[in-house]
Amino acid sequence: MKRQLQSLGLLLACAFTSLAATPPPEKLLPADTVAVFTIPDYAKASATWKQVPASLLWADASMKPFKDKFMGKFQSDLVEPMEKQLGIKFADYSNLAQGQMTFAILANGWDGATPKEPGFLFIMDARDKSAALKTNLAGLKNKWVESGKQLRVEKIRDIEFTTLLFKSDDLKKSLSKVFPKGNAGDEALEPPKPGAEDKKMELIIGQSDSLLIVGTVVKDIEKVLASQAGGTAALAENPAFASSYGSMFRDAQMYGWANTKAILDAALKLMNKDAADQKGGGAMMGMKPDKLLSAIGINGLQTVAFNFRDTGDGFMMGFNLGVPESQRRGIFKIIAFEKKDANPPPFVPADVVKFSRIRLDLQKTWATLETAITEAIPQAAGFIKLVVDNAGKDKDPNFDLRKNLIANLGDDVISYQRAPRKQTLADLNSPPSLILIGSPRAEQVASAIKALGAVMPQPKVKEREFLGRTVYALGMPPTPGPAGGRPVERTLHYAASGGYVAMSTDIAMLEEFLRSGDSTGKALKDVAGLNDAAQKVGGMANGMFGYENQAESARALVETLKKESGTLANLFGASPLAGQFGMEDSAEKLKDWVDFSLLPSFDQIAKYFYMSVGAGAVTPEGIGFKVYGPNPPQLKK
Repeated sequence: MKRQLQSLGLLLACAFTSLAATPPPEKLLPADTVAVFTIPDYAKASATWKQVPASLLWADASMKPFKDKFMGKFQSDLVEPMEKQLGIKFADYSNLAQGQMTFAILANGWDGATPKEPGFLFIMDARDKSAALKTNLAGLKNKWVESGKQLRVEKIRDIEFTTLLFKSDDLKKSLSKVFPKGNAGDEALEPPKPGAEDKKMELIIGQSDSLLIVGTVVKDIEKVLASQAGGTAALAENPAFASSYGSMFRDAQMYGWANTKAILDAALKLMNKDAADQKGGGAMMGMKPDKLLSAIGINGLQTVAFNFRDTGDGFMMGFNLGVPESQRRGIFKIIAFEKKDANPPPFVPADVVKFSRIRLDLQKTWATLETAITEAIPQAAGFIKLVVDNAGKDKDPNFDLRKNLIANLGDDVISYQRAPRKQTLADLNSPPSLILIGSPRAEQVASAIKALGAVMPQPKVKEREFLGRTVYALGMPPTPGPAGGRPVERTLHYAASGGYVAMSTDIAMLEEFLRSGDSTGKALKDVAGLNDAAQKVGGMANGMFGYENQAESARALVETLKKESGTLANLFGASPLAGQFGMEDSAEKLKDWVDFSLLPSFDQIAKYFYMSVGAGAVTPEGIGFKVYGPNPPQLKK
């Protein structure tokens, strides 16, 4: 009998525990949620993230001088002033997140046709720290009253909530004390807005069991409380969300989702209304917003979703565009690459820093782009036809852009780059790189580019022979020099070889490719670990694949930043952005925050960097991308 009672007690305890458990985000948020970002289990995710290479790097002893200087300024110049203005201590809340941490936007009847605005929600589960949360909220309420500010106390489903009352000007004044020159330096960057209405604002804050709930609309909070009590009208029942949940969110440590169709529909109504109010003035060249978005293809986008998770042997990020095949137009029809081989070809050397390959039918891409432009701007149709039909004919009456160039384009675009040759900001910004355009008649494409180049306002296209191939040199518009210095002259070198037209502003990269048939060096496709990593993202046969040697990318970045720390500070100090943070008077102010000269040598932190790979896949439901970064071998025990 005693054992039976113990068993019954255990069952009852389990039942009550189950009933008290906070629902996950998808069952807690209302069905009319239009966007959500969440960490479903913050305590668990935080513990995992502390062991990822980036976190271990930040905690490395060699990073301490740089880290201490940055964190010291962050605390003294940003955190402490904000705490003083808001009357709170962030540390009182930073360690309370134990369960989910969720931010969401709810429709709240917002459809673009009515004055209603969307509602905002922030939800945090404190779990076993709910008592501390209650204490902190009581303290916040008292400090708000003591500072002379207004509040209102009301009950929502028998739970007490406090509504903090303030005006938009009050918030602006508080922020201006933290960022005293928030609109200095360059008024064109963010010009003042005279006559802006001082809006009344309300922020509703309360606690339900272990949940901190912060929102702007009472009805939205009511829906959350109903879901917490066992209601079923939740986001999980939304078909648009459910289609992403099983494939992307189920085991994610962090994810985000947006019902872009609902958002775009509402935004479109607002745009059409504004255009009508302006008697057509809001439409571009007479084009109505709905026609413009349709031509571009944006209105075919139903949802956007992303996720992040630790796999135990690395990290995985996923991104998905919910664009059904039947609704792909414009830009989405262009980027819907074909399911074909995207492996690195044998001529791509193993020591490249970045590589990408995408199988796009370039003839279809051109046709789609031309159609989208003419649909978006009907007046441009005649102009485009005129330009295409007459391009190059002043030099060669028989030249036909469509026949000589467009009709000869293939379905393969490859690019790869090497590490910068020098440790300068200019070299870091423009490393040696090569682009390959596939073509069944590459020589004709190269000749067609020459014909087009002849009509450009640049020096005449030059030719020379190299290993039996014609190499063209086409002058390009100069780029601005660093810190307003002398413009940098550039030349595009290109040649046809092996079914590709190879292009580069670095002649050595082009010549290396033209010699690749004689090379016996190691190829990228044979790099250790590459194939295993590629399988994590679906392999290299779906039409899109990319690779980055993060170790060498980071080496170039770290060593250049260390060497050019003073130059970077001067460049920032002279920029309009510096004025936004009150740093325009002295470049040394940036170094007070971020002193790159304090970074360790790369060899001291090289063990935290390895590689990353990415791949895409096109399905009838949408276009997806995945990125995987395996843990560096040096960190494995």
